[in-house]
Amino acid sequence: MKDLAMYAGTFDPLTLGHMDLIDRACNIFRRLILAISIDSSKKTLFSVEERAAMAQEAVSGINNVEVVCFDRLLVDYARARGVQVLIRGLRSCSDLEYEFQMALTNRKLAPEVETLFMMPKEIYSYISSSAVKEIAMHGGDITGFVPAVVVRELVKKFRT
Repeated sequence: MKDLAMYAGTFDPLTLGHMDLIDRACNIFRRLILAISIDSSKKTLFSVEERAAMAQEAVSGINNVEVVCFDRLLVDYARARGVQVLIRGLRSCSDLEYEFQMALTNRKLAPEVETLFMMPKEIYSYISSSAVKEIAMHGGDITGFVPAVVVRELVKKFRT
């Protein structure tokens, strides 16, 4: 039986689709690490500290989630933390090709770490962090797409 899973990403910002997967993974695994990638190759709107703070607030009501930041190869970090399962979200068929390639690469690098694909509920399947940022940048209503903490922080970010 696997006790520990990790859900990793940039989460720039965290969406309700991400939260759906977090909630459901927490019902499957005893512990979940929400690992926020520093990922210097991606241009993020929020700093890693801001993303971690928003995630921490968003998951504050879920007692079996730990929010961490990491800056190395995911499977190396997972192995160092004793993680047995990586959670990966699939919103659409377009996500599958990339995620499939990454899962096979991770399996080659760390065969002891499994990848579990999860799909968000249909109502969240079209939500992406980039779309949320675009809507927020133009003053649109994002309350149905992200947790309240993210609404607050996006409004602050684009108001300045």
